[in-house]
Amino acid sequence: MSDQNNKNTRKVEESLKPIAASTPVKPTGWKKLLSRRWVFPAAYMAAAAIIVTILWLNTGTNGKDEPQSVPSLSEVANDGAAAETGGQEAAEASANGETLRWPVSNRGEMIVKLPFYDPSGSEEQREAAMVQYNDTFTPHTAVDLGREDNETFEVLAAMSGTVTVAEQNPVNGYEVEIEHPNGLTTVYQSLADVKVKVGDKVEQGDVIAMAGQSEIGKDEGVHVHFEVRDNGVSVNPETLIKE
Repeated sequence: MSDQNNKNTRKVEESLKPIAASTPVKPTGWKKLLSRRWVFPAAYMAAAAIIVTILWLNTGTNGKDEPQSVPSLSEVANDGAAAETGGQEAAEASANGETLRWPVSNRGEMIVKLPFYDPSGSEEQREAAMVQYNDTFTPHTAVDLGREDNETFEVLAAMSGTVTVAEQNPVNGYEVEIEHPNGLTTVYQSLADVKVKVGDKVEQGDVIAMAGQSEIGKDEGVHVHFEVRDNGVSVNPETLIKE
């Protein structure tokens, strides 16, 4: 009897084997999704985006006591013009008891041959302060002074300082740069010669050169190109020098 039962059991097991082999278990939809490589990075990105959004919303809700004012277009334009010229309302430049002076012995004998470019000036004033060289127009960042009779004259140090440049330039002629305290630098170009050298200590009023001409300013005749820089930004000397 037991032998008969064992035979029946083996028949049932043998009949089930092909059925199990022919019906493999298919993975579920979640298993397919999780098997993709991009799933976990995408989940991390989404979680990060949610966290950032929550933090941004919380930050935006803080400090709502005072509304922020938006500047008008005119205010933005005025700020831009002041930045371009290094601050037209700059105070009188002074250092070690000296005040900045014109680089000539008698300013009343001089005429302005090329003015400083002021972006807030009229269209006519802006056009008059443009430098033309090789078909290129550039805003003039200095004041060019000369005699009406086109004679040469002595160029003086506008303030005491140290000579950092004393050389000849093929476009600007001879030029001199002097560094002063408080971040001021004075630049003298269109010179006929140079009477100082790099490293020299000069006093206000010392003769540093004679006025001449330059390739870029040859239409002006004899003159001195006088530029003032405040921490590297060109400033209109007329706003700094007290007559």
